[in-house]
Amino acid sequence: MLHRRSLLLATLGLALALPARAGAPALMLAEVYKPGMSLADYWVSEKYDGVRAYWDGRQLYTRGGERIVAPAWFTATLPKQPLDGELWAGRGRFAHAVSTVRSQAPNDVAWHEMKFMVFDLPAQGGDFTARLGVLRRLLPITDAPWVVAVPQERATTAEALQALLDKTVKMGGEGLMLHRGASLYRAERNNDLLKVKTHDDAEARVVGHVPGKGRHAQRLGALLVEMPGGQRFKLGTGLSDAEREHPPAIGSWVTYRYNGLTAGGLPRFARFVRVREDG
Repeated sequence: MLHRRSLLLATLGLALALPARAGAPALMLAEVYKPGMSLADYWVSEKYDGVRAYWDGRQLYTRGGERIVAPAWFTATLPKQPLDGELWAGRGRFAHAVSTVRSQAPNDVAWHEMKFMVFDLPAQGGDFTARLGVLRRLLPITDAPWVVAVPQERATTAEALQALLDKTVKMGGEGLMLHRGASLYRAERNNDLLKVKTHDDAEARVVGHVPGKGRHAQRLGALLVEMPGGQRFKLGTGLSDAEREHPPAIGSWVTYRYNGLTAGGLPRFARFVRVREDG
């Protein structure tokens, strides 16, 4: 009884120590660019491999609504209006970005290696081209060079887009983003915002753990995951030994890569990439 009571108190203490959770911010989400889609009126930028972050004018939150505990100096000079962007540590440094953002005791040294790459103004009126003009007037901030307006240029042809994608990936980037100039900021997934990558990827929710066999006996063999549409499949490729020993929690969301869909609509050759760490 004492053990159970101590465990309960410890759990309550941990809950109180966690950052407050707000409702998930209403963010614009991207569809996937498909070759042949019109590039008319699109802006193109790099896709930053970090943690999606929303500034509500007072506080930073993850995409899932978890409060981000950043040092006071990091946010002190941010505008009082909402900003949508990515907390980014540089190309190939996703793990650093995640560990820094997740820490409840902000590490000044780690945060000095972070940038807030801002790509939109959710509460600003007008279409994206107009919002971009306002964003370029807001940023940069002299006293906060770590807050950056994401460089945007007009998309032209499919050939030029592919060349830029190849160049970005060779330099260690994840891909590109396309944003329609005439689009309003709508908190939904649509073709006004498109991600351009060298592979297909998607997200699914973990609904079960499948025990392993053979060399994976006594640990995770595969994740049973559920797609947003309700279809389920096993995800067993791409997991590290550490992830098999300590698998992603049931209820968490994971990112996976795949090569097209089967006739039944399931991802072909799906492989685990990582746990979605932004809430």
